[in-house]
Amino acid sequence: MELVEQIIDSWHIHSRITFYLLDAIPEEALAGISASKGRSVGQMFAHVHNVRLMWLESAAPTLMEGLSKIPSDSPDNLSKAAIKSALEGSTAVIEQLLTQGFESGKIKGFKPHPMAFYSYLIAHEWYHVGEIGLTLNQAGHKLDKKVAFGIWEWGTR
Repeated sequence: MELVEQIIDSWHIHSRITFYLLDAIPEEALAGISASKGRSVGQMFAHVHNVRLMWLESAAPTLMEGLSKIPSDSPDNLSKAAIKSALEGSTAVIEQLLTQGFESGKIKGFKPHPMAFYSYLIAHEWYHVGEIGLTLNQAGHKLDKKVAFGIWEWGTR
């Protein structure tokens, strides 16, 4: 498998783990807020999707067709089904952006190169995975140990 294929495969593993985490969270836990009163768990998932779209708007607006940001001001917008559907759409389109970026050697509006952009996405999203775990714990919805360890099983997800 060539390097670009490995990177795209890693993007999909990362995305499957994100869905694994989302699926493991009870619907009511999406409203959980940390002790520091930041975003709710649902708002953090929405933020991940919305940041993906922010980059798409800048780097490849033609890929935005059919996608929209998740307004985080209403619980109706933050159901597991709505979040999962939005993330599935942005996952697929980010794959296209990454593929185009590796083919051309650049992601418009991001320096220095496509590998750094990919790394940025993973770092940003995993920052929020950690934040989600902490918030769930503080809000009384501690992750099951199987799930907490399962998010690190990249070889089997």
